[in-house]
Amino acid sequence: MNLRKRQKGHVEVHTSALNDIMFFLLLFFLLASAVANPQVVKLLLPRSSSGEQLVAKKTITVSIDQQGNYFIEKQPVTIEALPARLQEYQKEAQELTIVLYVYKDIPTETTVKIIDIANKAKAKLVLAVEPKK
Repeated sequence: MNLRKRQKGHVEVHTSALNDIMFFLLLFFLLASAVANPQVVKLLLPRSSSGEQLVAKKTITVSIDQQGNYFIEKQPVTIEALPARLQEYQKEAQELTIVLYVYKDIPTETTVKIIDIANKAKAKLVLAVEPKK
């Protein structure tokens, strides 16, 4: 009869390789979360039975072509008549947003005139640009 104690094997899990993987995963998710628009605050908004917003919003386009001609919604207009036309659009909507399309070689002074007109009309203005390729 063998009464000696058997030596049990020592079980060990080596996790040194897992540390590297966890570090890279942490780094990846950290970078991915920083790129995913950090300015946005996600909120659960209350629901409405009508589903409509309280403030009516309208977006119109103002364009200036190569010759310095002005257009509102693809209709030609003079610089003098521009404020009156914007007032007409502002009567339809409480909050007016102007998307300004300007040809690239038009002087900055011309663009600033439109910006001044939009500021006087208390409308928001967005300058349209083409993305770099």
